[in-house]
Amino acid sequence: MTAPTLQDILEAALRIAPLAHRTPVLTSRGLDELCSAQVFFKCENFQRTGSFKIRGASNAILALSDEEARRGVVTHSSGNHASAVACAARHRGIHATIVVPNNTPKAKQETAAGFGGEIHLCEPTLAARSAAVEVIRQRTGATMVHPYDNEFVIAGQGTAALELMEDFPDLDAIAAPISGGGLLSGTSIVAKALKPGLEVFGAEPERVDDACRSFRSGKLEPLLSTDTIADGLRGALCERTLGIFQANVTDVLTVSEAQIIEAMKLIWRYAKIVVEPSGAVPFAMLMAHRGRFAGRRVGLILTGGNLDLDKLPWQT
Repeated sequence: MTAPTLQDILEAALRIAPLAHRTPVLTSRGLDELCSAQVFFKCENFQRTGSFKIRGASNAILALSDEEARRGVVTHSSGNHASAVACAARHRGIHATIVVPNNTPKAKQETAAGFGGEIHLCEPTLAARSAAVEVIRQRTGATMVHPYDNEFVIAGQGTAALELMEDFPDLDAIAAPISGGGLLSGTSIVAKALKPGLEVFGAEPERVDDACRSFRSGKLEPLLSTDTIADGLRGALCERTLGIFQANVTDVLTVSEAQIIEAMKLIWRYAKIVVEPSGAVPFAMLMAHRGRFAGRRVGLILTGGNLDLDKLPWQT
């Protein structure tokens, strides 16, 4: 299992340029004061399909050979990767089959279907997702575009941090949320290649803390629960992403469900943008660990903005 290099990520940036947006970086004096740091929000909630996932999906799909592309692609996803794969497949003119847990928000299911993805629902476990994908792969010959255990996907995700560091090269730290670890892996590779002294942090809900436990133990720890409001962070690490973390990541910190909701509210109140719970996790981490980041320049990747506006978590 190989890890992409900075050169792979630079090549990914060129490959995906026709499909992925270069997203803006926002700042807020009010949020800076609240967390005692200077924060730079990389707004992937403004990205095509509403999340950073189009970066990795489009890099993987555009890199397929013509023969592989003719057989189509298949993946499993709790939402954002599903939409990204469907969008990238439509751009290339190939078929995409998406296995989606049946507890995925309707808005995310409908977005993926709207891009032309053929949706198959399954039970909300990693085993069920993997089994369903394998049945489809065996029947169709489709290429599996894994949400994170794929070097082309990781390289594509790393382009968000590449853009952020091109715009703000004097950051002291950079942080991203963790599900399977593809985004943080790509982020950490860019960070350590461009600025070796830059600290890299992973942020994770404490209810789904397999990455935190794995990072500390040095071996893959089981995902014991998927019970979190951050529905995009219900994946589990793989050997590839854990290895990249151990080489490049400074620390993995966890936050509570209440802290995630409060971070969403603060971003909406001060920055006037809506982010999904998964995207708010890095800012929740910053607020929960103010002392560790006080006085520093911190880049945060706001990973997406796909959520049901009729069911915001602070509404009763």
